[in-house]
Amino acid sequence: QVQLMESGGGLVQPGGSLRLSCAASGSILSINAMGWYRQAPGKGRELVALITSGGSINYADSVKGRSTISRDNGKNTVFLQMNSLKPEDTAVYYCYVDLYYSASGRKQYWGQGTQVTVSS
Repeated sequence: QVQLMESGGGLVQPGGSLRLSCAASGSILSINAMGWYRQAPGKGRELVALITSGGSINYADSVKGRSTISRDNGKNTVFLQMNSLKPEDTAVYYCYVDLYYSASGRKQYWGQGTQVTVSS
């Protein structure tokens, strides 16, 4: 089993910043990719940012230039620094991990989600 511990959500004013963290623990052999998705009320879940084990990074166009994803491989932790936040960034943010738990066993996991609210 794998557990994902998310932290860093909250209420922030427009133009403010937040840093989300997600630590993966448990039966992990190696991690292929870690990242963040979000879901706003009434909308589907969408990619925010993803970083692979090789260091490739993908950002949603809506956050590009305002957000930075990084990873601590030794601690199986991913971070998302979000700046210049806008009301439209309000959503539940979900941590995502794609990993191998054995030589041939691959699985994806989702965190429980952390609320980010951007409002004055």
